[in-house]
Amino acid sequence: MKRLSCVFGLTAMLALSAALACAQGQARGTAKLELNGQTVSVEYGRPALNGRTVQQLIGELKPGDFWRLGSNKSTTFSTGLDLAFGDVTVPKGEYSLWARREAGGGWSLVFNKQHGQWGTQHDPAQDLAATPLTEAKADKSAEQVTISLEKEGSGGGIIIQWGEMVLATKFAPK
Repeated sequence: MKRLSCVFGLTAMLALSAALACAQGQARGTAKLELNGQTVSVEYGRPALNGRTVQQLIGELKPGDFWRLGSNKSTTFSTGLDLAFGDVTVPKGEYSLWARREAGGGWSLVFNKQHGQWGTQHDPAQDLAATPLTEAKADKSAEQVTISLEKEGSGGGIIIQWGEMVLATKFAPK
C-alpha cells in the first residue's frame, strides 16, 4: 500500500508539473549572434495567430502604446558589448524589448532597463533608449512571433516577424 501511495503521489506531481507548464502558454524562442567575440541575444515568448490576424491582435494600438514583442515574461535583450542603433547607444547589459506605436503608424524599438518582469508590466520611466523600426510585408506569413538576429557587415540586425508584418532595425558595435 505504501508503494502504491508513492506511485500515486509521483504521478500526481508529474501531472501538476505538466499542467503548470501548459498554463505558462506558448514556447519561448531564442536568437543569438556573435559580434567581436561577444554574444548578443534575444529571448522571447512565441504567441500564435490561431486563425486571427496581426491587425486583430495589435493593430489597434494607438501612438504611445506598447507591444511586448511576444507573450508571457517580457522579451529579454542581452548584449556583451555596447551597440549603436543609428545614433542611439545601448550599453552592454540586459534589457526588456518593446515595440512602441508611433504617430503616423510607424514603430520604435524600446530598450527598457527592467527585464524579467511579466510582459504587460512596462514602466516607461525605465526606458533607456528607442530606435526606429522599418516595417515591411513578408513573402510568407509566420504563425508564431519570430525574432531573429542576423549578421550584417561588421554589425547585425534584429528582425521581428508575425503574420505578414516584419519589423527590423540594424546595429553595429560601438
